[in-house]
Amino acid sequence: MRILVVHQYYLRPGQPGGSRFNELARLWAEAGHEVQVIAGALDHAAGEVPPDLRGRWVARERDGAVEVLRCRVPTAYARGYRARMGAFATFTLSACTAALRAARPDVVIATSPPLVTAFPGWLAARVRGRGAPWVFEVRDLWPESAVTTGVLRAGSPLTRLLYGVERWACRDATAVAVLTPAFREDLLRRGLVAPERVLYVPNAADAARFTPGPRDNAVRRARGWGDRVVALYAGAHGRANALGQLLDAAEHLRDRRDVVIALAGDGLERAALEAEARRRGLEQVEFLGPVPKEDMPALVQACDLGLAVLQDNPTFRTVYPNKVFDYMACARPTLLAIDGVARALVCEQARAGVFTPPEDGAALAAALRALADDPARRAALGASGRAWVLAHATREAIAARYLRHLEDLVAAHGRAARSRA
Repeated sequence: MRILVVHQYYLRPGQPGGSRFNELARLWAEAGHEVQVIAGALDHAAGEVPPDLRGRWVARERDGAVEVLRCRVPTAYARGYRARMGAFATFTLSACTAALRAARPDVVIATSPPLVTAFPGWLAARVRGRGAPWVFEVRDLWPESAVTTGVLRAGSPLTRLLYGVERWACRDATAVAVLTPAFREDLLRRGLVAPERVLYVPNAADAARFTPGPRDNAVRRARGWGDRVVALYAGAHGRANALGQLLDAAEHLRDRRDVVIALAGDGLERAALEAEARRRGLEQVEFLGPVPKEDMPALVQACDLGLAVLQDNPTFRTVYPNKVFDYMACARPTLLAIDGVARALVCEQARAGVFTPPEDGAALAAALRALADDPARRAALGASGRAWVLAHATREAIAARYLRHLEDLVAAHGRAARSRA
């Protein structure tokens, strides 16, 4: 089977970020399928285009057995939210070019955000694939998330246009894949898709790479953390993440010199957060910057617990943050300031973490203080999380589930074509 994936943020080897599709594509290729990916050329962590891709509209490269078509994305992407909209438009055009140059697919997946992946996905399936089935994957509810976080204004022409793109993509796609049950309920409530066309394919952990390990490793020694209790936030530093609540928590922990709050990652808000931490003299807060994916397991192992936080926003009651799967796979407990399905998964199903209300720095500090003083509880929560991942959320299991869905779509398409003949 020839599988084509449209994913603007598909990583190059060594780049930091979410590697869901890097791992899915690798596993599908190992299972004997031909996998091709249409992706952006911009290294979003570094904010620049790698030298070998500069000036290229579409460039071909390989990621192991997977062929990748790297498409132009302007470096202005990192200069603000308006510049990002222009970068999405450029990617749409370059990715549509790549869709017409790709191998003829048997099935296409267009994963969002950004919503614009639906256009090259549709083109690859309906034109290049001569009517092949295509899947529109919803990793986040756009443009709803952008509206509720204040990035887009409700009712603006751009917002109305994006809601129109969402409606069209959900209705035209052969199937719609969602990462959480809450996404499914939202799409059904708004009448965007029939229940039988929804595929539930959640996030998962690379349990072979993210494993339990000793905290006293090379990363801890290099950072000089010694015996201090380290709480790690790994992820984007954007408006939606509301990382100011971690600074507020640090304010309440000034008396605990044995506690460190470490932030790994990058984003539009990072510079302002670093400046604010310096202004407030929060010496317990450390900004690590972007960390390559291959270095993340050792970083998580060097820490005592993981932090997962978002803005106090009803939209975020629908999301599973990627980072909690990595924390659980490494047998590290999660301190979670995200309500909704994430709370249900981490604290109730997996019994792998502690919940505090979003954007409540005092409550976050109190919970962190309690976990810092109770290593036995940390160990129990961590062990429970690892066991849950192995039972329910390995990359191999999720890749196999997704692949069965794709095979069913291709088989149904073949039957329909034969009946018309």
